[in-house]
Amino acid sequence: MNPVRRRRLLLVMVLVLAAGAATALVAMALQRNVAYLYTPSEVLKGEAGSQSRFRLGGMVERGSFKRPDGSLDAHFRVTDGDAQLPVIYTGILPDLFREDQAVIATGTMQGGQFVATEVLAKHDETYMPKEVAEKMGKAHQKHDVAVQPPAESLR
Repeated sequence: MNPVRRRRLLLVMVLVLAAGAATALVAMALQRNVAYLYTPSEVLKGEAGSQSRFRLGGMVERGSFKRPDGSLDAHFRVTDGDAQLPVIYTGILPDLFREDQAVIATGTMQGGQFVATEVLAKHDETYMPKEVAEKMGKAHQKHDVAVQPPAESLR
């Protein structure tokens, strides 16, 4: 192999290795910033696993919202209809945040409670985030199948 071809081959190999390293670094950075969405039922079943950060989606349970006077600490429960999970958030809540409304909170589990760093609320009375609606629907379908009596007992 002549020296010109050898240099070109080395240059191409270096460029391929550099592109591969850059792709790997971008993929690792994106993976760290991914926050998966779980419902309270999935979290309590352990499906969220040992993920340090994830999104919790569901409805703010009626009568669960509490905020001490003069404090930015908000305590409420998020439910998917089958399970409830207590949430703690320190900060200003969105204007549309209220009980019986869809919410998505980003944060971590700490001592059996979800500690939120960000809370997003729905924007009108007919909207529920698509991911939350699908997951809540699946949870109710599983629950309905488990509750139905066997066909023989209906006779």
